[in-house]
Amino acid sequence: MKSIAIDIYSDGAEIEKMKDSYKSGKVSGFTTNPSLMKKAGITSYTEFAQEVVAEFPSVPISFEVFSDDFEIMKKEALKIAEYGDNVFVKIPITNTKGESSIPLIHELSKEGLSLNVTAILTIDQVEETVDAFVEGTTNIVSVFAGRIADTGVDPLPIMKQSVEICQHKAGTKLLWASSREVLNILQADEIGADIITCTPDLIAKLKNIGKDLKELSLDTVKMFNTDIKSLGYSIL
Repeated sequence: MKSIAIDIYSDGAEIEKMKDSYKSGKVSGFTTNPSLMKKAGITSYTEFAQEVVAEFPSVPISFEVFSDDFEIMKKEALKIAEYGDNVFVKIPITNTKGESSIPLIHELSKEGLSLNVTAILTIDQVEETVDAFVEGTTNIVSVFAGRIADTGVDPLPIMKQSVEICQHKAGTKLLWASSREVLNILQADEIGADIITCTPDLIAKLKNIGKDLKELSLDTVKMFNTDIKSLGYSIL
């Protein structure tokens, strides 16, 4: 596989898949969010978080606050930070009313929390977030490149500029979020992003990097043939 410098974080909330991703040797951290926890059927936030931290005590793990109210959000953030020294607290860039989380981000940063500011899609949001971090803290800026691309906009110029902005504040890392394909990993690596989040399914495709396309063509035909046999259909 082609050598890449970027850190790959597994994005999900299924503990067994998280273990498998980590065993692959390609994953150096984890992120999760309320939507992924809902999909995974998590019934206790605390139990899930404690299990994950116990399983992966030495790699960065991001857990997100649940509340839409900034006062409660702060209390949740302080509690989440207690789960472990390797924990980053995910704060959305706004609440559902569109109110900026920047004052809360600055407040939590002054408390010394490691933050992962999420759902960022604009350069203005990147600049405001980085400015809110207190010197000497470690933080992640998660820019949703995949969602930018979903609007028909090329995310690369935004991501390149985001790299430069994050480099102005020591301890700040840029995370390429909502990746869709293996190509995104190479793109993120090329522009100098620090981290990219990938689903376990996408991580499994890393073995295809550098694979001969003719060989991949043959593998594809074999896959079709295997599925044909399992269907038991007949055209003639």
